[in-house]
Amino acid sequence: MNRKDKVRTASNSPTTYTGGITLKSKQEMDAMREAGAIVGATLTLLRRSVEPGITTRELDKIAYDNILSYGAKPAFKGYHGFPGTICASVNEEIVHGIPGKRVLKEGDIIKMDCGATINGFIGDAAISVPVGEVSQEATDLMNATKSSLEEGIKAAVPGNRIGDIGFAVQTFSEARGYGVVREFVGHGIGRFLHEDPQVPNYGQAGKGQLLRAGMCIAIEPMLNIGDWHTRVLDDAWTVVTADGSLSSHFEHTIAITEDGPEVLTTNY
Repeated sequence: MNRKDKVRTASNSPTTYTGGITLKSKQEMDAMREAGAIVGATLTLLRRSVEPGITTRELDKIAYDNILSYGAKPAFKGYHGFPGTICASVNEEIVHGIPGKRVLKEGDIIKMDCGATINGFIGDAAISVPVGEVSQEATDLMNATKSSLEEGIKAAVPGNRIGDIGFAVQTFSEARGYGVVREFVGHGIGRFLHEDPQVPNYGQAGKGQLLRAGMCIAIEPMLNIGDWHTRVLDDAWTVVTADGSLSSHFEHTIAITEDGPEVLTTNY
């Protein structure tokens, strides 16, 4: 976003929203950890539940029930009218797939993006999961996407800039021949699902918003076997690869601390 480097600071009291970026207090960071742990546990359960024959709607119900069991609320359900608890995107679908009657079959890969809200704070993460036995091409794509996320996380340290994260993801991914989706990016996160700053998966090192301890961001590379361009289906939600190629997506919510990046959406 084309904003100056404004920062919303906080002590141990709730953040006052005055525009720009929030620095979370210790209490707020603890709430972020709780939300992140619920998301991580839900994705772990979803990973174990994926098998040929299950529908994306059944996976959505598993996520919904699990999030509620922790006393939390699904962060996505109703967000701008989205009908699901999770985004369930299969094969060439990149993100924002609507759960429904689709039956998963052997050889598919499914991307499941999940968010949970508790005590006013949100966790957000995504995984790509094979359905039964998948091709080596699909396995390599998923492994590369997860590794590119890890490279982005390493760059999320105080004193670096947003461009350092995107540069790390992009250089790792493109060196392996994958297209890095540009139209959809990561984001700040806290009391709202999408906060400043935007976190692209491409960029120039040393450019963009300064990273400071107390910031929380969601880093979420989306890699395609083919071109990086995308299009949106007629449901106005589901994003697919423009060339029909296979896509993978991984995401973590990260706290930037003086000791380095802390992954909040653990367990999956």
